Amino acid sequence: MTLWDWIALGVFFICWLFYEPVLHSISRRSGAITRDMEVIRLAWMNAMTRREMRMVDSQLMGHAINSASFFGSASLILIAAVAGALFGGKGMLPDVSGLGVQVSAERLEIKLALVIICLSRGLLDFIWSIRQQNYCLALIGAAPSGDGPQSRAFAEAAAEVMNPALTAFSRGVRGYYFALAAAAWVYGAAWLAMAAVAATALLVWRQSRSPAAQGLRKARAALEQVPPQRRRKNSSLDEFGA
Repeated sequence: MTLWDWIALGVFFICWLFYEPVLHSISRRSGAITRDMEVIRLAWMNAMTRREMRMVDSQLMGHAINSASFFGSASLILIAAVAGALFGGKGMLPDVSGLGVQVSAERLEIKLALVIICLSRGLLDFIWSIRQQNYCLALIGAAPSGDGPQSRAFAEAAAEVMNPALTAFSRGVRGYYFALAAAAWVYGAAWLAMAAVAATALLVWRQSRSPAAQGLRKARAALEQVPPQRRRKNSSLDEFGA
């Protein structure tokens, strides 16, 4: 590999591995979806403990598990496809001359290996997310009913399990962004560096400045403005159709 390839690879790994610390720093100053969702999930778990019927909560978690399973299966298929080209010998390597680029088989193997690394990390995140979400289902089934200190403590504990579960899912989806950036390396080192920076910028914008992020920020503010006593009272009235 050339010096420019090493520089571009360094930029890629900096963007990929340091994205989360940068996002946490941004969220502390101006807010981000990650922080907002932590508050919203805690409110969800508090509302869940006050419901006699938790079928809706179970269905929502089941939908999240299905989504993680779908993306995990897609990642496994993509890994198998790229690995087949990578380990099947030079005759199995794709011909990229039609893309207007000239790259040796050895260098193409390295570039495909980077794509597999991104997809593999995402697959592991999806697997871990599914496992933690199954823990959440057990917690929903075991949640005590009522609005006392035990229920509130249980809701906080359940939210502490749910937050990393869904964060792992988001991290797995993020692997697709960086896998696409890694695939751009076929066109050259400059494309790899630009694609990595572009993917990071897009993710940061979606997490902190997109319309969805602004809507979630408003929802979090609304939840935090309602006093806990009033929130519990309104929830009880809603349950009885008031």
